[in-house]
Amino acid sequence: MVYLDYAATAPMSDEAIRMYGEVATTYYGNASSLHEAGWYAAQILQLTREQIASILSVSSDGIYFTGSGTEGNLIAILSIVLGQKKRQIITTMAEHTSVHAAMNTLTRWGYEVIKLPLMPCGQINLEELEMLITEDTALISVQHINAEIGVIQPIEAVCEIAKKYQIPVHTDCVQSFGKVPLHDIAKIVDSLTISAHKIGGPKGMGAIYIHPKRIIEPLFPGVTHEKGVRGGTVDIPSVAAFSAALNQLFTKQDLVKLTQLRYYILSELRTLPIKVVESSKEQYPGIIGMMAKGMEGQLMMLELSEKGFYISTGSACDVEQDEGTKTVLAMGYTPSQARQFFRVSLHPKNTLEEIEEFVGEMGNIIKKHEFSMNK
Repeated sequence: MVYLDYAATAPMSDEAIRMYGEVATTYYGNASSLHEAGWYAAQILQLTREQIASILSVSSDGIYFTGSGTEGNLIAILSIVLGQKKRQIITTMAEHTSVHAAMNTLTRWGYEVIKLPLMPCGQINLEELEMLITEDTALISVQHINAEIGVIQPIEAVCEIAKKYQIPVHTDCVQSFGKVPLHDIAKIVDSLTISAHKIGGPKGMGAIYIHPKRIIEPLFPGVTHEKGVRGGTVDIPSVAAFSAALNQLFTKQDLVKLTQLRYYILSELRTLPIKVVESSKEQYPGIIGMMAKGMEGQLMMLELSEKGFYISTGSACDVEQDEGTKTVLAMGYTPSQARQFFRVSLHPKNTLEEIEEFVGEMGNIIKKHEFSMNK
């Protein structure tokens, strides 16, 4: 089995699994309880909060644990918007499903939501963004690293524009946290979202950072956990496992290896009828979007799966949706072209031998498909 779907999820690391079991059996108290067992749980919670804050170079007072990156996006976006009287939000067509869900909710509540397309380079048009800003703009929400093609959006430039008009910025960093440095971005945005299972932590665990000075309105007034931002007893074993996963963040050497694997794939693809969908501006090397001419991406994915190679056709949260692969549609590709899309997402653990086998099998599938089409 060759796993090439790390943008969807990563396996839990051995350290994270060990930590989860140890904390679940030893430190099982409720972090809000006042007895000693609760105190130990609260210590784990606070230490992990500080650990994440240190990685991001922000105040730990702004870190809140959530049940996922999806929930984190929903809480951050809605809480910030509800904390204001303004009624317009600007985002992009290529955001994660959870961001679109937050925007759909705001639309239902009577807010105006504007979704920017992407330029052919994969990034948003900053001039167009600034032209759309009005006195009623409550929030700008732009994903950092796109999960489908790996384009990196110019968040620093977005924040520079937003600062001129005193507009808060939220960014979804689920794909970038633990893989690329984020401290420069974290210091200038008003909120960001991260997730544990993308970096070897447990599923069902995420976190958001909201600047402590940002006025917010909790979605459910009266809840008591996480300073009233998110209700429910915090899952301390998962928090501890998240902490353990933080010890395995990508290094510069890891990014170099991803770049090498990417270049190998791209060089081998020159002999195949495959179009690579990527950014001509800023690109994360671990995600490669592709289209095989005349072949649906789902068929490529299924045939590779039969041979033990696991890829995807885009964000795992979109596979049941007819409008999946939002990114290529936002870039101006047709729905027919979008159906040809599939994605490979890499990890430094992947070997060159695995990649060679993958490219070879992909070539075999294309040849078989071409032969059947020409019969």
